[in-house]
Amino acid sequence: MTVTGGTSALWWLRADGDVPVDISRVPAREAAERELSDPRYHENDPGLLQRGLKSFWEWLDAFFGAASGATPGGLLGLVVIVLAVAALATAFWWRLGSPGRASGVTGDPLFPNGPRTARDHRTAAAQHASAGRWNEAVQERMRAIVRSLEERTVLDSRPGRTADEAAAEAGRSLPSHADGLRLAVRTFDDVTYGGRTADEPAYRRVEALDTALERARPGSDATSTGTTA
Repeated sequence: MTVTGGTSALWWLRADGDVPVDISRVPAREAAERELSDPRYHENDPGLLQRGLKSFWEWLDAFFGAASGATPGGLLGLVVIVLAVAALATAFWWRLGSPGRASGVTGDPLFPNGPRTARDHRTAAAQHASAGRWNEAVQERMRAIVRSLEERTVLDSRPGRTADEAAAEAGRSLPSHADGLRLAVRTFDDVTYGGRTADEPAYRRVEALDTALERARPGSDATSTGTTA
C-alpha cells in the first residue's frame, strides 16, 4: 500500500501480473462489498431461527444473572423462590380447578345438552352408574336434582344458572339440606371443571340427596337422611 498526499491506495495486480493497478479507497471498498455480498460467503451463516434462539438464550442468561445477583442467596435463592412460586400456583390450580371452570364453559353450564326432565337425567345417571362411569353419573344426578327443584317450583327455571347458584338458592328454601347440596355441587364441580374423578360412594351421596329432596317441601323443611359426609 502507498500513501500519496495523505490518501491511501490499494495495489491490485492485473491478471497478466505485469502492471499494478492503483485503486483509491472508495472504489476499493465498494468492490470489496460487492465481493462479500456473494451468497457463497454466507452459506454457513446461522438462520433466522438460530439467531433468534441465540438472542433469547443470551437475554435469559443476562436476566437470571441479574436476578440471582439481586436475590439473597444468589442463584440458589432464586431457584428456591421459583420452586416455591410454582408449588403455590399448582396448589391454587388444584384447589380451584382448571381455567375452563371460570371461563371455558360456553352456553348453559349446567344443562349443555338442552332441556330435559328430571326423570331423563335420573335414567341417564343410573345407566352411567351401572357401567361404572361415576363422573357422568354424578353429573347427571346433580342435573336431575336441579331440574326436579325447578319442576316443583322450589327454584325458578332460569337458563344459565350454575350448579353452585342452584345449590345456594335451594339451600335457602330447604335449609336442612344446605350442607348436602354444598357437598353435592362440590363433587359436581370437581369432576366437571376440576379434572378429578368420582367414585361410587360420591355418586351414592348425590343419589341419596336427590331421593331426600324429593320428599322435602319448602316450609316444612323435612330433615334429610343420608346426605351428609
